[in-house]
Amino acid sequence: MKDSKKFFLETLKLKAIEDVKLKGIENLSNILETIRQEFSGEITKFGIKDAEQSWKAFKGRLLEELIVEVISSEVKKHGLNIISGSKLSGIVLDECLCMVKRSILVDYGEFGMHVPDADLVIYNKNCRALAIISVKATLRERIAQTGYWSLKLKQSKLTQNIKVFFITLDEDKDLSRKRFAKKGRAIVEVDMDGAFVITTERIEESEKVMPFEKFRRIIEKLGRVDKDE
Repeated sequence: MKDSKKFFLETLKLKAIEDVKLKGIENLSNILETIRQEFSGEITKFGIKDAEQSWKAFKGRLLEELIVEVISSEVKKHGLNIISGSKLSGIVLDECLCMVKRSILVDYGEFGMHVPDADLVIYNKNCRALAIISVKATLRERIAQTGYWSLKLKQSKLTQNIKVFFITLDEDKDLSRKRFAKKGRAIVEVDMDGAFVITTERIEESEKVMPFEKFRRIIEKLGRVDKDE
């Protein structure tokens, strides 16, 4: 049963990857909706009682993995690396990942050093983090926390240059308008380094809020700045 479920989920993941290649990352919301219907129709056969809750967890992991799939070649092209933030929470890390983890620690004085919430971390060949990224379907899942971590990182000379980004489907359309901005957009515009929206719909762009395809420019800039330092 366990192996069958694992095979089913892996098949859905590969299907999503192929659909993104064929239809483009901007159509990801529609691709995930198709995957959801197949997921919901089959997952209860593996003993899962709450299909909707299980889908939310699977969708979150899948979204993160799809983003890595799409940008990893661009990251490597500029001499950088990318890793899931959850892997940095592991107890056993190699020397390089230990250095990456230390480079993003936030100092709480007598309450210790803590790793900020991050779904992805981009780091350089010297094992120093350059950017942390939250990847969520909607802003409400993480935007306030991401804004908080951005402010905390910028309070220390050791972490002030680490960029903080948000990549999202923006299913609630919190980022679509600059004028009469919703709270999530205001947090991005004032407290963060940028947010990138995966969508086919028009958004009011700014220096901080852009369509996802422009994230490639950010990766290029991270690589260029890293070489200049």
